[in-house]
Amino acid sequence: MELSVTRSVMLAGGVVLVPIVAFITSFIFWPGVLLKAYNWYWRCKLGMVVRYAHSGSYRYCYSSRGTPGGAAPSLLLLHGFSASKDMWLPLIQYLPRSQHVVCLDMPGHEGTSRTCAEDYSISGQVGRIHQFVQSIGLDKRPFHLVGTSMGGNVAGVYAASHSAQLSGVSLVCPAGLVYPTDSQFISQLREMEKNQEPESIPLIPSTCQELENMLRLCCHRPLNLPQQVMKGLLDNRIPNNGFYRELFLELIGEKSRHSLQENLHLITAPVQVIWGKNDQVLDVSGAGVLQAALPSCQVDLLDDCGHSVVLERPRKAAKLILDFLSAQNLNGDDAKKRS
Repeated sequence: MELSVTRSVMLAGGVVLVPIVAFITSFIFWPGVLLKAYNWYWRCKLGMVVRYAHSGSYRYCYSSRGTPGGAAPSLLLLHGFSASKDMWLPLIQYLPRSQHVVCLDMPGHEGTSRTCAEDYSISGQVGRIHQFVQSIGLDKRPFHLVGTSMGGNVAGVYAASHSAQLSGVSLVCPAGLVYPTDSQFISQLREMEKNQEPESIPLIPSTCQELENMLRLCCHRPLNLPQQVMKGLLDNRIPNNGFYRELFLELIGEKSRHSLQENLHLITAPVQVIWGKNDQVLDVSGAGVLQAALPSCQVDLLDDCGHSVVLERPRKAAKLILDFLSAQNLNGDDAKKRS
């Protein structure tokens, strides 16, 4: 009897011990894998399901929650340079469960097809996003488009080309403008060009120190992440650095650098602008540029916030977007009553 009890205790202890050992081992030797597992867990907790869509041989990877057709329009979220659909998870936790939300891996990122430079220009990305929208039937009723940084550039140009499909667009610290004031990042780029240092790009780190510098550039307040988490982030990025470099050179080329600026006059959908006042990547003076070109746009500037609005102020960003959606719905209802 005692032997049986002892074996049961050892077995129970083993069941508990195995995942603990696996966690510690992963944290030490494979922190990148552990971070991916954490994102998987967070997606599951929030009810986000990873799906795939195809346009010919081209594959799109996205996560979604809810179903279209509710009182509020669907949300399509476009991430920034070198990020993924999972960057939106901090914001999604503050959205109602009933809200239909779709987070897309942008062309070449994470699970979406990696092809050629033609797809990485802003116009190329807009074309691919339009294909995606059609492939999942998101264009059957007006939807709301949200984009940040590079994704903000794409979202703005998409709105210029397909405003009729949209109930509105939210641009979060968007790229693609002519900024009255140079940010720290733009100043660094100009200095690098002057010194002919094309290999060193602050947004493409290859060492822990460079990653730390990038996070300081993107966030107003230091993140103070554990060293193993930093190593995991770096391990997951380094295999993609060749692609990130190709994409970055395409984005700063003449074809894409000021794409949003050149298309502002074509946007007819309601526009919301959200910007961190302490953005060191793309200067907040860009908000004034948007307001001058689109006088009816709504501008919200966030205190104590840098470029990574979704990471630093997710609750506030979610509230601003939801309030904007509600205001557009009310305006639409009033217009229907008047007609």
